[in-house]
Amino acid sequence: MPSRIPLPAFCCFLLPWAFTSFHKALGNPAPHPGPHYLLPPIHEVIHSRRGATATLPCVLGTSPPSYKVRWSKVEPGELRETLILITNGLHARDYGLLGGRASLRRGHRLDASLIIKNVRLEDEGRYRCELINGIEDESVALTLRLEGVVFPYQPSRGRYQFNYFEAKRACEEQDGRLATYGQLYQAWTEGLDWCNAGWLLEGSVRYPVLTARAPCGGHGRPGIRSYGPRDRSRDRYDAFCFTSALAGQVFFVPGRLTLSEAHAACRRRGAVVAKVGHLYAAWKFSGLDQCDGGWLADGSVRFPITTPRPRCGGLPDPGVRSFGFPRPQQASYGTYCYAEK
Repeated sequence: MPSRIPLPAFCCFLLPWAFTSFHKALGNPAPHPGPHYLLPPIHEVIHSRRGATATLPCVLGTSPPSYKVRWSKVEPGELRETLILITNGLHARDYGLLGGRASLRRGHRLDASLIIKNVRLEDEGRYRCELINGIEDESVALTLRLEGVVFPYQPSRGRYQFNYFEAKRACEEQDGRLATYGQLYQAWTEGLDWCNAGWLLEGSVRYPVLTARAPCGGHGRPGIRSYGPRDRSRDRYDAFCFTSALAGQVFFVPGRLTLSEAHAACRRRGAVVAKVGHLYAAWKFSGLDQCDGGWLADGSVRFPITTPRPRCGGLPDPGVRSFGFPRPQQASYGTYCYAEK
C-alpha cells in the first residue's frame, strides 16, 4: 500500500507554497527572508544649488550587531565609484573626495546621512550609501541635482573648434562645467533651441531643437538630436556648459569702452569683468535684464533679457543675446562686472 502524508504535515507543506503563490498572483514579491536595515529614502533625487548645504539621507531602521556604512560617488560615464567616507557608527574617516566638505549628519544613533557643505558644480551626480555588515550588504542610491542653466559656448575662432578635453576646459574657464544629458534635456524643456552640436559630460555630442527646420536635422519632431559618442581627442564640436547660482553679483557699467577699459572699469569698482557663466546665472537666478551690450571676460559682447521687447535683440523669448566677438579695441560697449559678496 502506498504511504499517505498525514493531513497536518500536508498542510505544513502546502501553506508556504500557497502564501508565496498568493503574493505572486497579486504582483507583490514574497517577504524577504533576511533583515532589511536601511530605510528606503522618501525622495531619491535631492535638489540643491551651488553654495548651499545638501543632505543625502541614509537611515537605518535598526542597527546590526556590527557594521560599516560606506558613502561613494558614482562617476558619470565611468564604471567606477569614488570613496567619500566610511563610518562604523561611532567614528568616520573622510577620504577627501569632496575636499573636507563632507560629514555625517548624526541626527540620532541610526542616522548615517551625508552632509555636503558649499555645494559645487562638480558635486552633482549619483551617490551610494552602502551598509556592510558581513552577512548581507545593502545599499541605497540617491541623486544630487543642482538647479542651474545650460548655455552653448564656442570660442572667437568660430564653431566646432573644441575636442572633448578643450570643451571641458572652456566651460570651466567660463564658471561652468560640461552639461550632462539630463541637464540639456531639462534646458530643452525650458526653451533652449540651438542648431550647433556640442559636447556633453558623458562624451556624447547632441543639440536641442524646439522648432524643427531644415538646417537643424530636418522637419521632423522637436527633440534632442544626437551624434552619439564621439572620439574625444579627434572630433571637434561646440560645448554645452552648465552653471548654477552665484555667490556674488553681476552689474552693468555703461559707456563706450574697449575691452581693456572694461577691465579697468570693473577693477575700480572692486570687481572683475564677468564670465559668460556669471551672466547666464545672473539672468537665470537674479532676473538680470539689461538691453545694453557689454564686454565679458572672454572678449565676447552679450546682454541678458528676461522681458522680451522691441529693440532688445528682436527675439520673442527671454535669453542672453550675443554680439559675437568684436575687436578688443572697439570702443562701443559697456561692461558686465562680477563682484563677490
